[in-house]
Amino acid sequence: MFTIVLYLISIVFLIISFIKDKKKTKMALIKSWKSFMNILPAFAGVLALVGLALTILTPEIISRIIGANTGIIGMIITSIISAITLIPGFVAFPLAASLLQKGAGIMQIAVFVSTLMMVGVVTMPLEIKYFGKKEAVLRNLFAYIFSFIVAFIIGMVVS
Repeated sequence: MFTIVLYLISIVFLIISFIKDKKKTKMALIKSWKSFMNILPAFAGVLALVGLALTILTPEIISRIIGANTGIIGMIITSIISAITLIPGFVAFPLAASLLQKGAGIMQIAVFVSTLMMVGVVTMPLEIKYFGKKEAVLRNLFAYIFSFIVAFIIGMVVS
């Protein structure tokens, strides 16, 4: 129901925009279509990999590797995977929900999502270029440590 309401609101604003300025609205729609087409291959690839991984990884395997009983080792495994992975947030959160449903632990998923959003091993060269090596390394290090703090807090609150 919520999704339908969002679509309706978007359509209403699109119509208002079209009435206000047809040319700008058409240009915006063309730009958004091009952006969508640029993102689509990467998005489809990530979805395919996630789907494949969730098909191969049974709930038992997930529980054994990153289940609640794996403790800090499971958290370290998920944090390393997510630190070197470049997955957008709109894929990460549904993936986290699927992993939880298949037996992953709350703290392990909390550190996974937190590290995924804040730590960027893949983007490190770009950060170094713009911010400098020291700042990029420190930012990623503090973000990595903070991910564990967040996971422990979520673990205490949820458990």
